[in-house]
Amino acid sequence: MTSRIEAAFARARAEDRGVLGVFVSAGDPDRETSGAILDALVEAKVDMIELGMPFSDPMADGPAIQAASLRALKGGMTLAGTLEMARAFRTHHPDTPLVLMGYYNPIYIYGVEAFLADAVAAGVDGLIVVDLPPEEDDELYLPAREAGLDFIRLVTPTSDAVRLPVVLGTASGFVYYVAITGITGTRSAAADSISAAYSRISAATDLPIVTGFGIRTPEQAGEAASLSDGAVIGSAIVDIIADNLGDDGRGTPETVSKIAAFVGELASGVAAAGRRG
Repeated sequence: MTSRIEAAFARARAEDRGVLGVFVSAGDPDRETSGAILDALVEAKVDMIELGMPFSDPMADGPAIQAASLRALKGGMTLAGTLEMARAFRTHHPDTPLVLMGYYNPIYIYGVEAFLADAVAAGVDGLIVVDLPPEEDDELYLPAREAGLDFIRLVTPTSDAVRLPVVLGTASGFVYYVAITGITGTRSAAADSISAAYSRISAATDLPIVTGFGIRTPEQAGEAASLSDGAVIGSAIVDIIADNLGDDGRGTPETVSKIAAFVGELASGVAAAGRRG
């Protein structure tokens, strides 16, 4: 049976383009607006959504996504609330892949068995847990795969020939190439470095490779998606949320409409750039 993630990449290939993924934090800036943003992303033609699990110490994230997590937590968002949002999303959008992204601590506190059961029931397709390396597979990877969830691995510019097979040996769904060293949202990767990384990673796996971190414009999204199998944009989306809040710190209709317009531009940029090869 073809998964939603596999189907998304197949559709993009059939349309001669890379996939477009977008990251947003669940509950940012408030639950109602966050749900409307998810709906708007689908309408704007994203191929998959990475839904952040808000955490008080997101060490791999830059200031924009850290602030997004804090806004969500201040508004009362929890991991249980994130799973409820995923469930609500799935009832309206049966085909768009939904990947939960975040850190292990909230999952550990929730309880791994309960979390995985609730994630599957909510229609989640995969997990990206940035602080669990392959050496800790017993903690979450093995039970997640047994539950039927893809476990997406991160590969960085410093993942060498020794480390790469270790990381990719247990990856599923797709590979997330972190195109820059350091935290998210701070700078962009050069095209030649993305191309070289794609060649190096694809020699070690048959999974699609998606480029993320440091992509902020439709042109950069198109370039990254054409040099790999897709692009993920996060901080630039989160910045739009931060810049379009009401006096009460909650979202406004403009918050959603401006994100929809920007994501539409990203989708056009990815489509216009075509796909690798």
